[in-house]
Amino acid sequence: VQLQASGGGLVQPGDSLRLSCKVSGRPSGRLAVAWFRQAPGKEREFVAANRFSGNYATYAESVKGRFTISIDNAKNTVYLQMNSLRPEDTAVYYCAATRQIIGGPYPVDYDYWGQGTQVTVSS
Repeated sequence: VQLQASGGGLVQPGDSLRLSCKVSGRPSGRLAVAWFRQAPGKEREFVAANRFSGNYATYAESVKGRFTISIDNAKNTVYLQMNSLRPEDTAVYYCAATRQIIGGPYPVDYDYWGQGTQVTVSS
């Protein structure tokens, strides 16, 4: 499984941004996907996860109600819609995948990682 993240950029507080993660290399079958982020000097932290079937979304408390993880099975793409962005959302965002039924909130729960995409929220 290969993952390719994109969509990061520089936005102002309150703006929205949508990240994409293209999944290739036999994504069909049991697969769970997630987004993590890592700010400078901090550990990588969980943002959101879902089954590739798209019916079991979970979120970190810090993004609940603002971020939405969704799956387009036809395009083999995972999205992270981020609304009401805050400066503290600034980080490199990574998509990840595991062959488990559903991934947990820790990086060790995932076997496959994409390269990061930078999100900067600043006025």
